[in-house]
Amino acid sequence: MDTNKASKKKFNFPSAYTILIGLTIIIAIITNFAPGMIPSKISDVVMAPVTGMIGVKDATIANTMNDAMENGGITEALNTLTNTEGQYINVWNQGKIFGAIDVAFFVLIIGGFLGVVTKSGALNAGVAAIVKKLKGRELLLIPILMILFSIGGSTYGMAEESLAFYALLTTTMICAGFDPLVAVSTVLLGAGCGVLGSTINPFATGIASASAGVPVNQGIVLALGGLLWIGSLSVAIYFTMKYAKKIKEDPTKSLVSKFELDNALKAYSEDNDGTIELTKRRKFALIAFGITFLVMILGIIPWEDFGVSWFSNHTGILMGSPFGSWWFYEFAAWFLLMAVVIGIIAKMSERDIVSSFVAGASDMVGVALVIGISRGISCIMTNSGLDLYILNGACNVLNGVSGVIFVNLAYIIYIGLSFLIPSTSGLATISMPIFAPLAVKLGLAPELMIAAFSAGSGIVNLITPTSAIVMGGLSIAKLEYSTWLKYVWRILLGIFVVCVLILSIAIMIV
Repeated sequence: MDTNKASKKKFNFPSAYTILIGLTIIIAIITNFAPGMIPSKISDVVMAPVTGMIGVKDATIANTMNDAMENGGITEALNTLTNTEGQYINVWNQGKIFGAIDVAFFVLIIGGFLGVVTKSGALNAGVAAIVKKLKGRELLLIPILMILFSIGGSTYGMAEESLAFYALLTTTMICAGFDPLVAVSTVLLGAGCGVLGSTINPFATGIASASAGVPVNQGIVLALGGLLWIGSLSVAIYFTMKYAKKIKEDPTKSLVSKFELDNALKAYSEDNDGTIELTKRRKFALIAFGITFLVMILGIIPWEDFGVSWFSNHTGILMGSPFGSWWFYEFAAWFLLMAVVIGIIAKMSERDIVSSFVAGASDMVGVALVIGISRGISCIMTNSGLDLYILNGACNVLNGVSGVIFVNLAYIIYIGLSFLIPSTSGLATISMPIFAPLAVKLGLAPELMIAAFSAGSGIVNLITPTSAIVMGGLSIAKLEYSTWLKYVWRILLGIFVVCVLILSIAIMIV
């Protein structure tokens, strides 16, 4: 026996926390060597997770930066940033609360909500009943759910709110004989491919069109988004079903490690052997469970943008904000309320409701920390001007290039930019006023640039470790980031090729 070989320790891929903190340090070091930027200090790195979680010192700087970008471009924006050194900013925050605290708190509430539902037995009994009904046809769950998630992504930009579905889908897929990777793939790739192929998504193509500064044909934007949506989703569904079928037939072919699977089974498969009876009371609890998610979806869809005003006039009584203007603080309050309602329906005692809620929330503390740390990376890039610096370089690369090369090079550049700016709406706000007029100047349709932006941002948001959705979803499903990389790279390659083909053909038609 080779004792030296035996003594070698197997390499363990770093945890999500280590990866994110490492990225924070690397980006901070880069800011000290790139010219024309504000160098990040040691204190900025140390404080990054906190500033990422709580946001800003001066919320007015965001508007100042936007004005500078519109009036003087990147150079003026960098000058403005230099003059505000020491003030934490988060230019692309949505909603009333800066930083990631709203998303992180929502995740904790989701954990508590699921803790109550699980304790009631309704979720496990319901999942067991569904799987029993689909016996032998479990694979059908995958395309149906992925299409539904993708509709949410393409129409209203379903993103962080999808975190609410990971625990439910992990439970369902394990019970159906699959593994946690199938659950993550169903939610993340489903919603993500929808965002990649945004059609009427106000947070992607909507903001991109409004920020372009040149006339945009919405019909062309809709058509190109639809093609990207169908193409990318088809690839994702094919590979997800292929993998699910393979591990269903032979579980040893799963990419999930024993450690990950044991953690997932411990968290999500207890009492899922079909022995829990689906009583009438549990059925009512499941109906309330479904209503909870339905109301969440109704709350985030921007109804007035689609010409629907009824919700604005009749739904403000519940949370103080009407459907269409809900954000994570309303979501958190709604799920907290429904946790109590479901506990009462299930005839749980006050002590059981509280203890199961606290236990469920505690399971999500790690996810909340990941969200804060990942937002801290964006904070470092924003406050140093690194994102603007790279955007300026990308603009110089594109200038003078034409035809098929231009649109595909723009797609690749957007992939790079999206790693630095994981916010879809943020990337549109900062880049489209520069790139869309450049496309027109070179004799190309600005709609092509919007499609390249949507495709580039969309594919990166399926894999980037700076995304709260990716890292948060994996944490909920008890998976390591390295496992996701091993699984998803082939799918991303397929989606990349499909997007290049669609963009290349589109430039000949548009």
